[in-house]
Amino acid sequence: MGDEPHLVDRSGRRYRIDEPRWRGADGSPLLVAPLPGIGREQVDTGVGSQWRYAAALAQPHLAPVSLGEGRTPLLPRRFAGLDVAVKVEASNPTASFKDRGVSVLISTVRAQGVRAVLADSSGNGGSSVAAYCAAAGIDARILAPDSTSPDKVLQSRVHGATVDLVPGGRQRTADEAVRRSARRCYAGHNWHPAFLDGIKLIAYEIWEDLGFRAPTAVVVPAGSGSLVLGCAAGFAELRRAGQIDRVPRLLVAQPERCSPLVRAFAAGADHVEDADWPGTIAEGTAIARPVRDREVLRALRDSGGAATAVPERELRPATLELAGTGLYAEPTSAQVVPAIARFARDGLLGPDDTVVAVLTGSGLKASAAMSRLLDDEPRSG
Repeated sequence: MGDEPHLVDRSGRRYRIDEPRWRGADGSPLLVAPLPGIGREQVDTGVGSQWRYAAALAQPHLAPVSLGEGRTPLLPRRFAGLDVAVKVEASNPTASFKDRGVSVLISTVRAQGVRAVLADSSGNGGSSVAAYCAAAGIDARILAPDSTSPDKVLQSRVHGATVDLVPGGRQRTADEAVRRSARRCYAGHNWHPAFLDGIKLIAYEIWEDLGFRAPTAVVVPAGSGSLVLGCAAGFAELRRAGQIDRVPRLLVAQPERCSPLVRAFAAGADHVEDADWPGTIAEGTAIARPVRDREVLRALRDSGGAATAVPERELRPATLELAGTGLYAEPTSAQVVPAIARFARDGLLGPDDTVVAVLTGSGLKASAAMSRLLDDEPRSG
């Protein structure tokens, strides 16, 4: 394979980039080996989607399965006394950031001749896979926890996917998908390396949004940690290409009621420990055993970043605070607001920082949860 783009597993074994494979021979997750990155002259400004950065992909000549993902707004807001640029990923076609990775993932498997896929999701990923499979003419079967927002399940089914609801929470759903992967091509976004290769394009987009500069910090909610790894890969490529001087600090928010990455980070551990977690309204980040925990923790530390756990009681006011500025985000996204306050209190963010916070999905995808927020509103008089 030489210096050509390739995949690598945790043991260091290499694999062809065009091989239909979602994990290594050792059972570990695969990553695209570090790429050189691109500069502004390689951005195709005539393309109105994230595919304007296609030259940065491991397979830059893929025929895109695209619904117009990317090019989401970066809006100024003020939280905890800090000016923050908010990346509104609800503007993607299926209303979440997952479209970035799924577009590249489905483009990849279609190029490999796949005509039927299996995926698992807490909701947003599944509805994205369903939509892009519909666009690609690929049959999709989605496994989701039986607690998944009905809006997300409905969206997947309307796109033509078969949805199987699995009792027992997000982790059991992921385990069931791996078990079934022997019978159908598994396109699980938490496993497939092409998904991360698409997610990294958000770093290129933020760089362009800021006038081809990097922020000093990026605040993201994390479940599996794909945004952490995508930002780490994308900004590392930009630095490698000589486009930025330093990578931003990656700052992670998880709900206190499911925060395995925060716990492992605080303990100095290189992986998460098994634990039982109660349910959380931030369903999109309720992942007890992230597949790429080692890589996420390493990326956080390498960036000089940090992680914080957000108490459940802070999710409602955070969601309503965002809504009060015109941003209708689901509670999973809203946890970045109290996280920013915590990072500022701890001296990890200050007035001299250029801060980007990513809102991962729309409140329209979680109407039952949003209704409960209003039901819990204190009555006056």
